[in-house]
Amino acid sequence: MHTTGQSFLMGFQAGGPHAQDRALEAIAYAYDEMSRVPERVIWEKPAKPEPLRIEKTYRVVPRGIDLTIGCSTFPTWNGYPGMFASLVTGNAVIVKPHPQAILPLAITIEIVQDVLREGGYDPRVVMLAVDAPDRPLAKVLAQRPEITLVDYTGSTIFGDWLEQNANALVYTEKAGVNSVVIDSTGDLDGMARNLAMSLSLYSGQMCTTPQNLFVPKDGILAGGARVSFDDVVGALLRAVDGLLGDPARAAGVLGAIATDATLQRIDEENAKPGVVRKSTVVTNPEFPGARVRSPLVAVVDAADRDRFEREAFGPIAFVVRTADTAESLRLATAEARSKGAITAIVHTTDDAVLEQAHRWAEDGKVNLAVNLTGSLLVNQSAAFSDFHVSGGNPAGNSSLTDAAFVANRFRVIETRTPLA
Repeated sequence: MHTTGQSFLMGFQAGGPHAQDRALEAIAYAYDEMSRVPERVIWEKPAKPEPLRIEKTYRVVPRGIDLTIGCSTFPTWNGYPGMFASLVTGNAVIVKPHPQAILPLAITIEIVQDVLREGGYDPRVVMLAVDAPDRPLAKVLAQRPEITLVDYTGSTIFGDWLEQNANALVYTEKAGVNSVVIDSTGDLDGMARNLAMSLSLYSGQMCTTPQNLFVPKDGILAGGARVSFDDVVGALLRAVDGLLGDPARAAGVLGAIATDATLQRIDEENAKPGVVRKSTVVTNPEFPGARVRSPLVAVVDAADRDRFEREAFGPIAFVVRTADTAESLRLATAEARSKGAITAIVHTTDDAVLEQAHRWAEDGKVNLAVNLTGSLLVNQSAAFSDFHVSGGNPAGNSSLTDAAFVANRFRVIETRTPLA
């Protein structure tokens, strides 16, 4: 709570059991990959006067040292997968936490070192490398020849730099522009409530939060009736206001704004044209000094690409007025390809549109959610069930968690010995 600004419930779930789920998932995937090769086999080739018999042994060996670079918003949820995938494959780990979120990973390292010590291992297999904004360490460490693996979650700019300059195998989860294509729905109010929660949760400071909501200018079909563009926007605004109308509930949904840059971005967008719901200050009764903001919603035209075709991290959403659903899908696909996307949503009752949305997801290499109107949010990603980030677009080059995330963290070394 106190390092990320999350509410208690989200801080507990995402920072505790859900993060541990992700760690266990990485361990399970790595164990499965390491177990594919047997430890010992006898190889035999028929020959005269005696067959050729060779004992072949295989040993899994680590690549070296992993540098895990932590993020400020979800330090353990994003930090544990790479950290534990490297540990279980035999690699030492240096954890470089974000200077604003040191404590969660520091507690983690303390416990891991205690466990290593109890097991008779050198506790320095895992170490903490703390820096400060004016004395950054990430670039220095990433270019050290001893570092063979890098796990990173954070901004696209630094993620791109790591991919291009680190002397190591780099696994990144960066940022993207997540889209919602609204074509039609059987439950307008349910759709609006679901989107309102997704936009509000942790004040939009999640890599899975929708940003651009594409709606045809002539409106949509809702429950078989034609609903205008303005009425779709109105339903969304009513849902946001209804969700956050109770201060106690709002405090449990929203989170404190983590950085000054996000606050500045909110203020700048508040002053621009087209804003139909300004981001406002929300008081948290338990923490009166917390800087909490509600979602900003702006209506823009499809031609205003300079405004919405970039990541606007934080509680900022754009309802984009398009010519039709076909244009909505084209814009969403282009964004995923060029800017990256981690999540995508389509709302439609038309099977043909749904098929086109599947092509959007495949072409943009983005995970798709269909007709979310209940309690399941696109923001949520479950271990052992959901792949978080596809690794196929600029939002990141890896996925949490698949075989590719773990299999290259170790090598298999073979020994061949002839048998008499």
